[in-house]
Amino acid sequence: MSPADSDSGRSPSDDEKRFGASHFEAAAHHGLPPDPDAHLSEAERDALDKALLRRLDWKLIPWLCFLYLCSFLDRTNIGNAKIDGLQTDLKMTNGQYNASLTIFFVSYACFEPLTNVLLKRLRPSIFLPAIMIAWGIVMTTMGLVHNFQGLATARFFLGLTEAGLFPGVNYYLSCWYKRSEFGIRAAIFFSAAAVAGSFGGLLAAAIAKMRGIGGRPGWAWIFILEGLATVLVGIASYWMVHDFPDEAKFLSEADRARVIRRLKVDKQSSAEHEDFKMAYFWASVTDWKTYAFAIIYAGAVMPLYAFSLFLPTIISQLGYSSTRANLLSVPPYAAAAILTVLIGWIADRTRQRGLCNILVSFLGIAGFAMQLGSNAASVKYAGTFLGALGIYPCIANTITWASNNAEGTYKRGVTLGFVIGFGNLNGVVSSNIYRARDKPGYKLGHGVVMAYLVLFLLIGSISTHLALRGENRKRLAGKRDNRIVGLSEKDIDALGDKRPDFIYTL
Repeated sequence: MSPADSDSGRSPSDDEKRFGASHFEAAAHHGLPPDPDAHLSEAERDALDKALLRRLDWKLIPWLCFLYLCSFLDRTNIGNAKIDGLQTDLKMTNGQYNASLTIFFVSYACFEPLTNVLLKRLRPSIFLPAIMIAWGIVMTTMGLVHNFQGLATARFFLGLTEAGLFPGVNYYLSCWYKRSEFGIRAAIFFSAAAVAGSFGGLLAAAIAKMRGIGGRPGWAWIFILEGLATVLVGIASYWMVHDFPDEAKFLSEADRARVIRRLKVDKQSSAEHEDFKMAYFWASVTDWKTYAFAIIYAGAVMPLYAFSLFLPTIISQLGYSSTRANLLSVPPYAAAAILTVLIGWIADRTRQRGLCNILVSFLGIAGFAMQLGSNAASVKYAGTFLGALGIYPCIANTITWASNNAEGTYKRGVTLGFVIGFGNLNGVVSSNIYRARDKPGYKLGHGVVMAYLVLFLLIGSISTHLALRGENRKRLAGKRDNRIVGLSEKDIDALGDKRPDFIYTL
């Protein structure tokens, strides 16, 4: 086992056992910064590395999770507001309500592919707080609207201002951690979405009791209070969000060298400065993997949005009051958060991210089959648990899978932006498949979600897993070595994930 593997606690893969870890660390010592720990024993170096990793975790992960909790809460609380009278008070038709959901995903998806370039150019400590303050203001105005036109306008700008957070944070974290360490961190970060779904139901039930204060209905106070809270969090984020490793102020020069060295050994250059070139953009959009992961991600994220936007409505159709429906939406999200983190840990240990997607997707398929095949309230409610368990872990796992297999500072950023943007464009579908005239069974909505889970998530994951396995075999057999003939070490590094010694995560 290599030192890199022992540091992360990951067992060597079958390919590493067969060909030796040295194959995967070829050229690892080229271009490395000076080693501040060269004089230390192996045990002392291991202890320092683990201490550094713990410090990074505490500095980076908790606040970023909190930011995403705010983001997901703000984009999905409209589902809680609906069952508290939003649609009735604004005199909206069912089509207008669905349109207000749809328009969010249009602006959200269109701006996502651009945001990681802006994040790199403007620095995380500037970009992330700025967009949070902006969407907090927009969220507050949603509590002041009087008609469909006002709500639709606010939802459009909410999508535009929120677009940079999720792809930005995933890209940002991938620039701090090795590929075998990123999955569990991405899972913990994304589990904030499940916590937001759980917490959102409790919060909405409490805030809705403010109806009548200031002459505003309860649903309006949900938007106003959560929007104002987001603005305050955005202001605090200027001091709480750190920049990339080459500029982060909390790192000493020795720790900066350690972070960059450990990533270079992992064949990553993402911690270092790199000037933007259009070649990096074209490297991403001409790579088949970008489109494969975009399809897989769509297969998970469309069901995610359908689930989170309409879960309170679905539960209320089982005969519960609006307050109780909000409260009953809590347990499925809590279970999903736990499994999301567990799958992230398993995938990091095994490097079998495709197989994790495949196995977990069967839970979601079973959950929506229960929605389609039964009229019993208890069975349908149990199905919401399986639905959540089969969707949420695949979101974080797919993003990590895509990140693991895209190397190069800007290429990875563009790839993640494209994958997440295309996936979120399918939120347009999720906003229009749970029609009021289909209640209480919502057969169309459940059927479309199941189709996405089967065709895009399950079959897409199987196909991509097999394609990456085949490419790895070719590289290990030396069939891609012609790519580096006559190239300098710098030019070989510039190939990123096209390097013959870059082994894909399956």
